[in-house]
Amino acid sequence: MRLRRLPVLGALTAGGLVLLAAGPAFAHVTVQPGEAEKGGYSTVNFKVPNERDDSSTTKLEVTLPTDHPLASVMPQPVPGWKVKVTKTKLAKPIEMHGEKITEAVSRVTWTGGKIEPGQFQQFPLSVGELPEDADQLVFKALQTYDNKEVVRWIEEPKEGEAEPENPAPVLKLVAPAEGSDAHGATPAGHKDDDKGDDKGEDGEKTAAADSDGDSSDTTARVLGIAGIVVGAAGVAFGVLASRRRSA
Repeated sequence: MRLRRLPVLGALTAGGLVLLAAGPAFAHVTVQPGEAEKGGYSTVNFKVPNERDDSSTTKLEVTLPTDHPLASVMPQPVPGWKVKVTKTKLAKPIEMHGEKITEAVSRVTWTGGKIEPGQFQQFPLSVGELPEDADQLVFKALQTYDNKEVVRWIEEPKEGEAEPENPAPVLKLVAPAEGSDAHGATPAGHKDDDKGDDKGEDGEKTAAADSDGDSSDTTARVLGIAGIVVGAAGVAFGVLASRRRSA
């Protein structure tokens, strides 16, 4: 019996080691969703789990890529946290909607809040326009705990290689979906315009249908009255004819 249990215990032990080895991978700072369309705008969330049992995360600092600067970066307020947006002058200006952009956001920092042990927090950012000549954007992040420990999520994962110990959040860029515009997103107001046109057409069709319905209803009423009159006349004629025969 002991000999039979050994393989089972060995398997359980190996499984436990696998789980323990895989556990820390889920505690990384990540960007979600993990991909966005090239040339468009996207709202991404930096998910920050607390991987310590005896301290809380009190600061997150995210560095935005300088090789592909983003002209538009807007943080969404996170209750209990203060946000600071740092801009840097660009070595090479970029154009956006016909305007020349000479500076871009290079860092976003959240402070003042707490992520307790066993919890996580998401920090949303609206970013764009995303580059069309890149396949990914790497956001390096620093996670600071209340015991002054700083975890640097700055190592860039490389395809075909093992995941680094402290991987940086990576946003993959994909081609726009079929049917979307050149910027990978439906133009603002486009759907509303379509709805407006549909409403206008539907309004005209409804008015026409109502008009046809009124006309049909009137015709039906006239025919109905005429039928009653004809029927009454027929009954009267029949009564008269019967009386004449009797006479």
